[in-house]
Amino acid sequence: MMRALLLQLWGWMVVWSVHSGRLDLLLAGGFHKLVSASGVALLIGGVMVGLKSRKRKESVSWPWLASAGMAVLVLLVPPQPSFSDLAASRPQGLLEPPDLAFVLPPQQRTLTDWVRLLRSQPDPDLVDGNPVNISGFVLKRGDQPAQIARLRVRCCLADATPAGLPVSWPVDAKPKANQWLKIEGQMKVETRQGQRVAVVVPETITPIQRPKRPLEP
Repeated sequence: MMRALLLQLWGWMVVWSVHSGRLDLLLAGGFHKLVSASGVALLIGGVMVGLKSRKRKESVSWPWLASAGMAVLVLLVPPQPSFSDLAASRPQGLLEPPDLAFVLPPQQRTLTDWVRLLRSQPDPDLVDGNPVNISGFVLKRGDQPAQIARLRVRCCLADATPAGLPVSWPVDAKPKANQWLKIEGQMKVETRQGQRVAVVVPETITPIQRPKRPLEP
């Protein structure tokens, strides 16, 4: 019976993690149905094992207790990944920009759309003065100025790559690493380290809660 209860506990943990939104912090949305199906399979497996072992006595072993304790710990302690620390340890890298990034009105482009567009467009003057309406977390890399960034994933945090934009922060702004912000403003061209680059110049900066699905495809 212990094995049956353990299977059901892990099955419930997996299903609950999907439907509670916890998995959105760790895994791309396209894989959630597969994970949920595996949780359901564990629940069904637990029921079947329980039916077969109703009259069988089982001794409780330490590995089983440790596994049960781990499942309970996962249920009680939500994941709190540090997106800024993860992004700071990895180089930026994005796929080739889709045509959509070019045809969307500037104010409808996401942060990732802007990064793709700017990497494919060598002349920053072409976006000078464009309105910007983006959200992301504050990314700090060593002594470099803080950026506004998002994490892009194909599967999960293990393959996450950051997409960041330079920001001309107001004098009184004190962006904190991992803080989520909504920024409305304009793109302006500045010279940084001898190169002309497009920089976000905020008009309003609003602290926001971390979105339900912070990872972008």
